[in-house]
Amino acid sequence: MSAVMVIGGGKVGAHLAAALVEGGHGVTVIEVDPRRVADLGPRLQGVSLIAGSGTEAAILERGGIRSCDVVAVVTGTDETNLVVCSLSRYEFGVPRTIARIVDPNNAWMYGKDMGVDVALNQADLLAHLAVEEMSLGEMTILLKLRQGSHMLVEERVEPGSAVAGRGYREIEWPADCRVVALIRDGDLAVIGPDTVLAAGDEILAVTHSDAARSLSLLLGPGQR
Repeated sequence: MSAVMVIGGGKVGAHLAAALVEGGHGVTVIEVDPRRVADLGPRLQGVSLIAGSGTEAAILERGGIRSCDVVAVVTGTDETNLVVCSLSRYEFGVPRTIARIVDPNNAWMYGKDMGVDVALNQADLLAHLAVEEMSLGEMTILLKLRQGSHMLVEERVEPGSAVAGRGYREIEWPADCRVVALIRDGDLAVIGPDTVLAAGDEILAVTHSDAARSLSLLLGPGQR
């Protein structure tokens, strides 16, 4: 179990805190608006709530930042998010920091020199997901990895595709794409070099976003 401090008790912070508690983590939420803190109390059972600004070292100290494993900063202003990340890393030595990018134009500021380990650019991720959903046909994106450059996807082998009836090692898979498993008749199976793929198999693959379209075409119909 990790000790996580969430800075910002708005919709994003509240949702994140609830998910972390469900996952068995110890969570402290710091929110500058006392009224919002009062509203969060009944909704976030098991969460330590503190009213105050995350940019104040004394407030962070009161929340137990020195024993935190992760600080996630998700307020509605980039300035606050960057200041808190810098304090967390350089003043208190927090091992890992996660920050929400509010204005995509400010993404360039969220670097290691500001104490940011992971920067979440919601607008950029949403835009890329929308484009991918429109261009990848039946492919389902299950998980984004490394801030969106790689992803775990699920795609069905269509009748008449280039891979149906062929062994795994006979197939020329797209570069930067690794098939990790398949689902056949409801059962999950690890793919080996001699596994013969069949129409209707659900392929699970880790692929770079640039290779996802090629994978979708390969598994689609009429590609022989």
